[in-house]
Amino acid sequence: MTSPKILLTRAWARLVAVFGRGMVISIGSIVVVCLAVSAVAFLFLNTAAPRTLTMTSGPAGSTFYRNAEKYQKILAREGVTLKILPSDGSPENLKRLADPKARIDIGFVLGGAAGDKSFDQLMSLGSVSYQPLMVFYRGEKRELLSQFKGKRLNVGPAGSGPHDLALALLKANGIVAGEGTVLDETDFEDPGKELLAGRVDAVFLMGDSTAGSVMRKLLREGGVRLFSFVQTDAYVRRVKVLNKLLLPRGGLDLGLDLPPEDVHLVGPTVQLIARDSLHPALSDLLLEAAREIHGPASMFRKAGEFPAAQEGEFRISPDAARYYTSGKSFLYRSFPFWLASLIARVLAFLVPVVLLLLPALKFAPMIYRWRVESRIYRWYQVLLELEREAFKPDVDAARRAELLRQIDHIESAVNRIIIPASFGDVFYSLRGHIDFVRHNLLAHPGREAEADASR
Repeated sequence: MTSPKILLTRAWARLVAVFGRGMVISIGSIVVVCLAVSAVAFLFLNTAAPRTLTMTSGPAGSTFYRNAEKYQKILAREGVTLKILPSDGSPENLKRLADPKARIDIGFVLGGAAGDKSFDQLMSLGSVSYQPLMVFYRGEKRELLSQFKGKRLNVGPAGSGPHDLALALLKANGIVAGEGTVLDETDFEDPGKELLAGRVDAVFLMGDSTAGSVMRKLLREGGVRLFSFVQTDAYVRRVKVLNKLLLPRGGLDLGLDLPPEDVHLVGPTVQLIARDSLHPALSDLLLEAAREIHGPASMFRKAGEFPAAQEGEFRISPDAARYYTSGKSFLYRSFPFWLASLIARVLAFLVPVVLLLLPALKFAPMIYRWRVESRIYRWYQVLLELEREAFKPDVDAARRAELLRQIDHIESAVNRIIIPASFGDVFYSLRGHIDFVRHNLLAHPGREAEADASR
């Protein structure tokens, strides 16, 4: 069996015989340079998807935090570790994501949290759920928020989910602190308990405070009602981040008929926000997880309604837009995540090589041919000058002998030129022309004598 070394030696010899050592070395040098450039690009622009992400969620035990744990389990199946960083809620999540020093990749942010500020470095992977605003109150039935004027209203602590939205809606109804109206920002451990005890007249709740068990407990207590936003169309037109929601009669408890009538609600969506540096493969993976977590039907969403490409304060990520249009990319749809990531890295290495090699190899033969032919054609210039010199009228026998010696020198120099077989036609053509010039010189030895006789 022939050894690989012998096979390589034979292959090299054949390439040199056909193309010449210079051509083979030139192409080899181009390939090596292209590989080196691609390797450097690969090292500095490593396109492999990271195996670790950090998510800012919400308070421990909150809906945001529990959902983050679901993302954590799903991503772990694909070999990606999700670190969960608890927070005080949506405002702190947005602050962390916007801080370049904070090592945060993704987080939950309520619609409207950005306000008038612009966050160009952030992008949305889409909305993942609704977050209804619920107003529980004591006393007689009220149909308008303006009827809460002069009451003690708990709007939650500054920076909490319902706080800014509650203030905005109350202000739109002409309600501000003062003139008998108290806007309580106390962070009650159990706002419902404070309401039942009569220490506040109404509480604005959102998120975990509006869990089904909490709502059932409040509505079962005598004298506590859930406010119905009968002006939902007006609210969603005035406040762009709001959506119309409906809690149907009996939706909380069919047996107890809770609530006893349809309740119209408003609320923003929860968006999955990421930094614009998020790897496309991880974007797909997160959206697959979001579809598994938020896709099933619940009290306020239909099956398959989320995740959704609803663009608000944050632009939809191009990768998310592509996902909503055509699903996961081919590699990550066809192979396991780790294998698709490896293939993507290999392609990231090979593509620059191909892009560099194609134009380089296209011009390499042209340049090499010019170099080889220039070594041959320069002797034609010498031959032309020698031939013109030989047929001048005043050339004597001694000068003619000198010219013949120059032709012998040219022939000797040409014979030492190493020419690839592919340039054999040009080489033998030069040698034939050398013989042609020598023959002409030898065929006219008496030209000088003829010239003297004519005189």
